Amino acid sequence: MSLETEVMSLMKDAMKNKDEALLRGLRAIKAEIIKVKTEPGANGEIAADLEMKLLQKLVKQRKDSLSIYEQQNRPDLAVKESEEIAVIEKFLPAQMGEAEIKKVLQEIIAQVGATGPQDLGKVMGVASKQLAGKADGKVISAITKELLTN
Repeated sequence: MSLETEVMSLMKDAMKNKDEALLRGLRAIKAEIIKVKTEPGANGEIAADLEMKLLQKLVKQRKDSLSIYEQQNRPDLAVKESEEIAVIEKFLPAQMGEAEIKKVLQEIIAQVGATGPQDLGKVMGVASKQLAGKADGKVISAITKELLTN
């Protein structure tokens, strides 16, 4: 079942159950899907890997907004962002823990022959492809820098 079909089905249930938080998150996903499908050259289709990138982008946007709302002491808006993050993350694969990421990165560092911080680009290129959807890019970058400087 495609992401769009699944979202539409869940939206109907959320409307029936009057679940505002779920409905808000699903509407955000649907709006982004429609936006991507109507872009020139999209042919009304979205590939599975593009769906994952789309969902990751939505979560990243909401996390950025959440941190801003928390800094500005706006708990009302922060709660809404947190709820939307939870809804969107249900469609993403489970995120890897820091220990798992570190293990994979150590293997990648050995594989590409990285010796220091100057090789960060090589490692990140392979790591971002291999860990796509499984870990946040900022976390991957931070752990890679730590491993390459030690």
